Amino acid sequence: MASCACQPGYTGDGLTCAQNQPTSTAAVGCAVTNNTYNTSPKVAASSVWNWTCGTVRTLTGNGTPEHPVTGGNFATPIGPQNISVSFNLNPVNTGHATSSGNIGYVWNSVKLDPGTAGTCASTATSTMPGGGCVAAMGQDPWRIEALGGAFTFGTDENNAHVQPNGQYHYHGMPEGEITRLNTGTGLALVAWARDGFPIYARYGYLTPTDASSGTRKMLPSWQKKTTPDSGRPSTAIFPMGTFTQDYVYVEGSGDLDECNGRTGVTPEFPGGTYHYYITEAFPFIQRCFKGAP
Repeated sequence: MASCACQPGYTGDGLTCAQNQPTSTAAVGCAVTNNTYNTSPKVAASSVWNWTCGTVRTLTGNGTPEHPVTGGNFATPIGPQNISVSFNLNPVNTGHATSSGNIGYVWNSVKLDPGTAGTCASTATSTMPGGGCVAAMGQDPWRIEALGGAFTFGTDENNAHVQPNGQYHYHGMPEGEITRLNTGTGLALVAWARDGFPIYARYGYLTPTDASSGTRKMLPSWQKKTTPDSGRPSTAIFPMGTFTQDYVYVEGSGDLDECNGRTGVTPEFPGGTYHYYITEAFPFIQRCFKGAP
């Protein structure tokens, strides 16, 4: 009878495979600290953050980026926050997607926040005030994306902007943090998801189970619809990609699952683990978890 080999992170009897549970992350990123002054005029403050591990992974910080911030159109100046968050050290892939807007935190204690509170009515006629759309606390059905559509939301070169309370946060690829890590085309562990699994940026291995297979940009399995949904505002004013509903998950069309994740080896986890990716295309930052957040 033929036998089968199990992928990293799984064990089996030669016929069937099951995920190793739990998968501890306690050996990675458990003593990372920073306290440096960011001289960028839009920051002009210290970036303070500290990661430790005990029974859980704990982040404390002030949510202030350590990388340059030169662009963007912020309605509110960047201000220090009181960040104190715990993460599971033994995350388990449940196999089920749980939607969430509270995704995780980058090493520098800056929040990953892919969605927006902006919406448009079906009768919207303009991106300008009074045109049927609001940028915050929206109650209309068409949910606005911060990247890739008719609205820019004042994001900077790091795909980030500032909430009314001064909290700087990323909507997409945290370019400054990737530059700081200086991984080139290698895998860059940039953040931790709230369920405890690691989040990488842009590049993954060609073969998930083979670290010697080379790397390439990871492709999400979310696709932009070719036909707008019924009742959607005009594509002549709001091109496809403006709204969250303009995208659909097509299993197997990319490298990643519906939560922008996959199981495989990484430099920090040579035995393999489930992990997420920030991608250059929608959803940019994942919108769901596979672990228990």
